[in-house]
Amino acid sequence: MNRPEHPGEQRAEAVALAYNAGQSAPTVVAKGRGLIAAEIISRAKEAGVYVHESPELVALLMQVDIDARIPPELYVAVAELLAWLYSIEAGTEKKTAPKTGAV
Repeated sequence: MNRPEHPGEQRAEAVALAYNAGQSAPTVVAKGRGLIAAEIISRAKEAGVYVHESPELVALLMQVDIDARIPPELYVAVAELLAWLYSIEAGTEKKTAPKTGAV
């Protein structure tokens, strides 16, 4: 999630996940607030990594330690997001992102 910081507003947060075939679950590889969140998002975009905004999912993922696998409670939400991303890469893109906020 990336939003400007204003007094009274929650600071921007970002979480980066990594997943390779054969892993049991995606792993949190970076997370942060404010300037760190902006840097995570900037580096992802520079690397051509898709950035998805879901404040609800980010809030849950912020609770996961770095280098830890996501908990089973988040498998469905993250799986839906990964399936959507794979469909974009395969050229069978759906118009809207999955509703990962319904976790």
